[in-house]
Amino acid sequence: MSANLVALAYLIASVFFILALKGLSSPITARRGNLFGMVGMTIAVIATLTVTKNWALILFCIAMGGIIGAVVAKRVQMTAMPELVAFMHSLVGLAAVFIAITAVNNPVSFGLPAMLTMGSKLELFLGTFIGAMTWSGSVIAFLKLSGRMSGAPITFSGQHMFNLILALVMVGFGLWFFFSETTNWTAFASMTVIAFVLGFLIIIPIGGADMPVVISMLNSYSGWAAAGIGFSLGNPMLIIAGSLVGSSGAILSYIMCKAMNRSFLSVILGGFGSAGGTIAASDGTQKNHRSGSSDDAAFLMGNADSVIIVPGYGLAVARAQHSVKELAEKLHEKGINVRFAVHPVAGRMPGHMNVLLAEAEIPYEQVLELDEINSDFSSTDVVLVLGANDVVNPAAYITGSPIYGMPILDAHKARTVMVVKRSMAAGYAGLDNDLFYMDKTMMVFGDAKKVVENMVKAL
Repeated sequence: MSANLVALAYLIASVFFILALKGLSSPITARRGNLFGMVGMTIAVIATLTVTKNWALILFCIAMGGIIGAVVAKRVQMTAMPELVAFMHSLVGLAAVFIAITAVNNPVSFGLPAMLTMGSKLELFLGTFIGAMTWSGSVIAFLKLSGRMSGAPITFSGQHMFNLILALVMVGFGLWFFFSETTNWTAFASMTVIAFVLGFLIIIPIGGADMPVVISMLNSYSGWAAAGIGFSLGNPMLIIAGSLVGSSGAILSYIMCKAMNRSFLSVILGGFGSAGGTIAASDGTQKNHRSGSSDDAAFLMGNADSVIIVPGYGLAVARAQHSVKELAEKLHEKGINVRFAVHPVAGRMPGHMNVLLAEAEIPYEQVLELDEINSDFSSTDVVLVLGANDVVNPAAYITGSPIYGMPILDAHKARTVMVVKRSMAAGYAGLDNDLFYMDKTMMVFGDAKKVVENMVKAL
């Protein structure tokens, strides 16, 4: 295939990638968006195979990776999707590092001059350190999300200053590599090692409550790493695809920070400038709460005119989405208006609850975002909260609270609130929730799936 045809194929693939992002902006068009993305990637891979002599080896590697990916995708539970995404991000970053190392070792094989130009060195520097930070940061995110590491922030005295010094030293080695007349492996290797360390240090002080932002942020990093390597290799497809992933991930990170009342700059710098740790779940004062059974909850909902269901991570853990759909159908049969309220950061990654509800084939028109439904809570008879905590915590309206100013679902304004949880434990932010102690609130303790199934039977 001629260079012009390859360029045209890459352009067509890029259009499909843009259409994929457009499709993924809505649950209704998400499947079409995924299809566009797969078509675009297929075109890009085929075009690349036509310009290489190692197509057999590449196809073998694609087949091996595809088989492993298919097996993992079929086995992974929906609750484990966030850590799977973090793991995939780590692989993208590591791939960028390996490509950069190979390009430095044998630049001619990539169509680069035997003596790397300053421009090529700069591009390799950017791709390497972003890729290395993406890998190590994603590993920490994976460990935290999978429970293999504490989700609490890990901090130490002088942490930000230490990170700053490391970053300056890394840049210093990068400049040494940049201005060296020959390939300076000492500078390149030192720079790469420091970047790996920085990735760890930037993510460890970020607590579980900010994990949705971390996921989208690492997604952005992986895109910029790919784009940097694309510039080094002169590959327009990598540049375009990486830039799309990087920019969309950065925009999503900003949106998530806004939804959580977090500073975007403080999150991407590992908590720099944040107010510090969260307060304890409880100050030790004994608080009274009202509890009830599944039958009590079913009776209240069965006699209501309107019900809003708020899904949270507890629903994902219990895999209760299909039972919730059945509950919604039973209520609809009784002529009750049922809708779902989804907070942007509910769960452990952006769109986690939307994916769960879509898996259960709950009609999209019944699933509303915070801005669409928040004004309706005050006129709603019953709100059923399933495993959510911080996203319905009225502490967001209390000055001085660690989550002050964070937009929440105003479940506390409904006439009656029912909360299904395993216990009175605090959420990711480590805050007690005053909603649980209100006179209008009834706690129903137990596994979300079993509780909802019992509600369905009672109805």
